[in-house]
Amino acid sequence: MSEEAGIQCSEMAAPEPDAAGVGVLRLKPGEDRRLRAGHLWVFSNEVDNQATPLTGFAVGAIARVHSDRDQFLGYAYVNPHALICARILSRSPVHPPDRSLLVHRLRQALSLRERLHAAPYYRVVFGESDGLPGLVLDRYGNVVVGQIATAGMEALRPEVEAAVADVLAPQTLVWKNDGSARDLEQLPRQVLTAIGRAPEQVEVLEGGNRYAAPLAGGQKTGWFYDQTANRELFRRFLWPGARVLDVCSYAGAWAITAMRGGAREALCVDSSEPALAVAMRNAAANGVAIGVRRGDAFDVLDELIRGGERFDAIVLDPPAFIKKRKDLPRGQAAYRKLNQLAMRLLERDGLLVSCSCSWHLAADELLGLIQAAARHSSRFVQLLAAGGQSPDHPVHPAIPETRYLKAFFCRVTRE
Repeated sequence: MSEEAGIQCSEMAAPEPDAAGVGVLRLKPGEDRRLRAGHLWVFSNEVDNQATPLTGFAVGAIARVHSDRDQFLGYAYVNPHALICARILSRSPVHPPDRSLLVHRLRQALSLRERLHAAPYYRVVFGESDGLPGLVLDRYGNVVVGQIATAGMEALRPEVEAAVADVLAPQTLVWKNDGSARDLEQLPRQVLTAIGRAPEQVEVLEGGNRYAAPLAGGQKTGWFYDQTANRELFRRFLWPGARVLDVCSYAGAWAITAMRGGAREALCVDSSEPALAVAMRNAAANGVAIGVRRGDAFDVLDELIRGGERFDAIVLDPPAFIKKRKDLPRGQAAYRKLNQLAMRLLERDGLLVSCSCSWHLAADELLGLIQAAARHSSRFVQLLAAGGQSPDHPVHPAIPETRYLKAFFCRVTRE
């Protein structure tokens, strides 16, 4: 938008509110197709700023989203300063967003998770996929840890807290709002305790194993529930007596799963010394022992290769190498190199589990990088299974952004 256009918009009147005091956000012609198909996002360049200037909306305000033909498309919260300037919360013209809607959505989300899990350890709300864009809630028994990524959901935080208390009745609710996503919405990074007292760590039950993960200094909400199903699959493919390498191990869940499944040895590699200390404590709590190696994953793998080390199974579960589309070429090179190094460390007939949580890297692209690494290393790869995020992270069919995790289980042999 030009400076002149911006001045014109700022001088326009605020959107005329309806009888309930909710303003209308009108879209340009043809910009309603994605919303009608089920997507929940409105981009700032899709708004008819002549009819309903974004500058007329307060940050976090609720608006009625209309097509260019004045057809109601849904209630959304608005952030006029963000690229994604509005996110749909309700498509019913008679049910504007309020506490009762939040309670309804939470109950719907909870009913799915209770069918999937016998114990209350799971992701209970996964943002857009549960009709609550910008909100994540993870459950650790009586402790709920949440993250709010958008200004609109931040404005609804008191109602969300009341709904969580009503539906989940936790002893503790902590907001771990320290992620970079909040920067895009001009929100401060902070950790808040809304209910009870925040523990130093959260307890997790997964696959018959018991773990602890740091809360304040931990990653995300403390745990990666999205890999639960993949770790179960890993247990199925692993054979007794295997020697396992867990790269980017964090709290040691892959290595401990392997040891509890009959592996004879497991080595965790991570750049964080506190994370490796947690992994060792988790191993001891589950009656197994693991080795640890601190350092950059690429450097440590190089050192292991030079030392003549070999492993029967290697898990690569790195952080996202591609956070923005412009990072794609560099990230692709990093994934290829990491897989290539791992293949050089595998025994003649080994198992490689290669993961990526980079949404901008498609599953077929990751598989292509694995194959390219194999060709460069004179290895033959057979794909045994493809995994994704666990079912408590459901995918919204109209929102490809909700499908982000890839995990390929590969047999790697020498040519």
